[in-house]
Amino acid sequence: MRSSTLRAVAAHLPSSPGVYRFRDADDDVLYLGRATRLRRRVASYGGDLRDRRHLAPMVARIARVEAVVCDSAHEAAWLERNLLEHRLADWNRTPGGQEVPAYVRLDGRRTAPGLTVVHIPAAAAVGVRHFGPYLGGEKVRLAVAALHRVLPLAYTGTGLGGSERDMAGKRGVGPGDRDALVAALTAVLERDPAAVASVRGDLEVRRNRAAEVLAFELAARLQSEIHGIEWITSPQRVTQAEPCDVDVAGWAEGLAVRFQIRAGRLRAWSQHPCAYADARQHLAATPPAWVDFAQRNAELAARLAR
Repeated sequence: MRSSTLRAVAAHLPSSPGVYRFRDADDDVLYLGRATRLRRRVASYGGDLRDRRHLAPMVARIARVEAVVCDSAHEAAWLERNLLEHRLADWNRTPGGQEVPAYVRLDGRRTAPGLTVVHIPAAAAVGVRHFGPYLGGEKVRLAVAALHRVLPLAYTGTGLGGSERDMAGKRGVGPGDRDALVAALTAVLERDPAAVASVRGDLEVRRNRAAEVLAFELAARLQSEIHGIEWITSPQRVTQAEPCDVDVAGWAEGLAVRFQIRAGRLRAWSQHPCAYADARQHLAATPPAWVDFAQRNAELAARLAR
């Protein structure tokens, strides 16, 4: 595929997060990657590779481009990880990417309530919940710091020391606020739009005030925490905490796209020419929550195959 042809194919991609893969003339997968903006990322392979000149031999072998549009950059990160863990393409070097999976542990018990980041959720206890999984431990820690800044649950415990009680007084919270803060944090971690917007708005006000008084380091930190909140509250369903096995299918213009979800992870993605009559059974078995995801990606596959 010539550079101009690759850029022309990329023009059919949306400027949305997603995963892309390149196939050669033998239909083998050369490379699989993710992008915050699919169109820009794929088009970049048709231009000056600059610091990616080692990819030139691979780019010269591209015969076909395939892509999956995701609902967020976080979802694209998980999908890339799942697919590479399932099968590593020739030009990919690391199965699963670099981010570390993490969970947010919400402890609502009265003695020592609070939020912590854990990598393996422990057995459930009364008053304790785990949210996730998320990718990227640093992003998750920034999000937890933001939530503690806005909703200081840790200062509502009954086992606080002297300095912690002083801080609780300065923050204006006490044991009587614990249940309300647990409820507010739960709403954010469950991605309730109003709760997420409230926390984000609070952080933006703090960031703007810091910038006004030239506290630029604090303003930058708050902006990073806003990004952390966006990361953990963005739509993400290709990796779930609850294990489930589901087959998902979409069809458009004689092309079927299928996804396999195993143990709660979308691990395999395939597409092939198919008559509607042959695809009908798989389409009917697709859970309603996945119909839109499967259909829009089948339509994208059809556009790229023209």
